[in-house]
Amino acid sequence: MQILFLALVFLAIIVLLALRRPLWQALLGGLALLWALFRIAPADGARLFLSPLAGWSSLSVILVVYLISFLQRVLETRGMLRGAQQDLDALFHNRRINASGAPVFIGLLPSAAAMILCADIVRDATDGYLSPEEQAFTASWFRHIPESILPTYTGVILMLSLTGLPAGPFMVSMIPPVCALALLGFLFVLRKVPGHTGSAQKLPRSPYVAALFRHLWPLLLILVLILAFGMDVSLAVLASIVCASLFLHLNAQELKPMFRSSFEWKILLSTYLVLVLKEFITVTGVLETLPQAMSVLPLPGWLVFAVLFFLATLIGGTTSAIALGTPLAFAALPGGIPLAVFLMCITHAACQLSPIHVCLAVAAESFHISLGSLIRRTLPVALSFCALMAVYYQLLCLLL
Repeated sequence: MQILFLALVFLAIIVLLALRRPLWQALLGGLALLWALFRIAPADGARLFLSPLAGWSSLSVILVVYLISFLQRVLETRGMLRGAQQDLDALFHNRRINASGAPVFIGLLPSAAAMILCADIVRDATDGYLSPEEQAFTASWFRHIPESILPTYTGVILMLSLTGLPAGPFMVSMIPPVCALALLGFLFVLRKVPGHTGSAQKLPRSPYVAALFRHLWPLLLILVLILAFGMDVSLAVLASIVCASLFLHLNAQELKPMFRSSFEWKILLSTYLVLVLKEFITVTGVLETLPQAMSVLPLPGWLVFAVLFFLATLIGGTTSAIALGTPLAFAALPGGIPLAVFLMCITHAACQLSPIHVCLAVAAESFHISLGSLIRRTLPVALSFCALMAVYYQLLCLLL
């Protein structure tokens, strides 16, 4: 019954999105229905609704969304994002590389707000060739490729921690899935974009490499602070804003309007409500009922856990699915690298379809489309990836 109730909640969100209601209104509708169906006490519901404000892990997500918006405006003031786009044109003369390579690079930042930067670059590279839905898919799909393999993301860290597997062999085994993600993104959408930009190279490549570094150094600084020094994402972005403002000689008159214009309330509110929805789903305990419900299916064990991880990720996100399912999967099936890689891939694909995935909300708002249309555009690509990874899993089992 709990699973049915949750299905009704997601259906309500989808219907509201189909009626072209803004994402924040659809999320509020889903939350109200969930509150009623699960009979959560008013006081408990109010506490859950405010809970993202009490924990730094949730509050920092909202703060980073604001700070990234601020950094975007700092970079735009001096034309640095536009300059980076021109540098990529000069280096590769290829719109496809611009639209995919930049999001992959920005995806090294473990922050949902990085999607805002991806949106601008993808829009510039693909305007006139892709629809807003296809642009949103391109930005979201390629931005998340590093999330499937890098141990700077919670999902990968948790998978390695729970399985006790070394990071090196796991990352090497994830290289073919990463290549498959890029290839599928190209085949389904990016191939529609003409490769050549029409610009002619006038200078050797080295000056453009240096220029690209000059235009993107604030983003590189964030990566260095996070990866090399272990700095919190919000502090790293704030440090980058301060350094960029000083080196670009931005005065108080230029900075003052940015404090207000960076407050994009629709994106911030949608992000907050996604975090609230996750809190409500967690307290219902519905994730704990999934293994028992899945055990009656007449499927091979590895496929049962694939479906379990897929559904758990749709409902509760990557962290919840891995934390819930990994100990069960490794107790029931032969473990090792093949199973860890397979479950990581299934989780990654499902995450690109999850209504509680904050990045999808940010991408939809950035391209002014509904979350439902982005998920529909992503669905066939994600399912194709899952099918390929089922074959890859069988191959790994034979080889390892």
